[in-house]
Amino acid sequence: MQERLEALEREARAEVAAGRDLDTLKDLRVRYLGKKGELTQILRQMGALPVDQRPVVGKFANEVRDRLETLLAEREAELEAASRELRLTREGVDITLPGRYLPRGWKHPLLQVQQEIEDVFLGMGFTIAEGPEVEFDCFNFELLNIPRDHPARDMQDTFYLTDDILLRTHTSPVQIRHMRSVAPATPVKVIVPGRVYRRDAADATHSPIFHQVEGLVVDRGISMGDLKGTLLAFARQLYGPATQVRLRPSYFPFTEPSAEVDVSCSFCHGQGCRVCKGSGWLEILGSGMVHPVVLQNGGYDPEEVSGFAFGMGIERIAMLKYGVDDLRLFYQSDIRFLRQFEGV
Repeated sequence: MQERLEALEREARAEVAAGRDLDTLKDLRVRYLGKKGELTQILRQMGALPVDQRPVVGKFANEVRDRLETLLAEREAELEAASRELRLTREGVDITLPGRYLPRGWKHPLLQVQQEIEDVFLGMGFTIAEGPEVEFDCFNFELLNIPRDHPARDMQDTFYLTDDILLRTHTSPVQIRHMRSVAPATPVKVIVPGRVYRRDAADATHSPIFHQVEGLVVDRGISMGDLKGTLLAFARQLYGPATQVRLRPSYFPFTEPSAEVDVSCSFCHGQGCRVCKGSGWLEILGSGMVHPVVLQNGGYDPEEVSGFAFGMGIERIAMLKYGVDDLRLFYQSDIRFLRQFEGV
């Protein structure tokens, strides 16, 4: 039996030396040392040996097993090292080659304009308030003095999820939510930037998704003069120190009186051009004094405090600021268009 073990070892050594990959070594390990391998088959016949020979053969068999284990481990290490060296050679990087240009990203023009608007009002002492885009009907309409049978609801074609839940059509619901969170003792001075939704067909001036920034100030003694002064300071920060504003009477159910706000055209400086259609003025936002019903719904006594509110579309501000004539360009991800605003 010892001769058989010696022959098995010689055969295994030759096979291992000839192995050229790790899978072959794995098969050889199973063939010679596995539970059903050739070494195991020989050892199962030890019962036929004389009792005095069994310890000698058993010891020799263990030595053969140990030598084969060492041989396989060494050969496996050699093949792994060769494979690693080959891989490093194939995947080597020539550090003297010039690098590939990776273009740097930049802020979307709408985000740039939004942050510029925020910076202007933060500099005036406003804070930023936020609220949900999926809103209750009562916050989006009813508490803003727009009951279910109010004709003003026809002004905003709404995405309803249920009878009482919708995608907000403006950021005004946040005004009510914020007033209720601080009323009645704390004055309010906030802006509310955010995304809003209306069922408009996409064209050069409309989109079913767009962005607004609204402002709200509530305190004792607030007047239309405060509103105009605030908007004049804002317009001059955004469009230049020579900019003028004018307020035209309008109607919004949540303000009374209400006004549309125009700024002098920054392209022709009020002389009349294609952008302002010859009028010298550009409409940028709506505004007014907060309606007493809205103040009351927000938790304030309209006999004690007053306030003003204003709202603007970020897309419209950006179009006027940069001379863009089609709102859809902001949403088409055309890198040629967006690259023009890098570092603006």
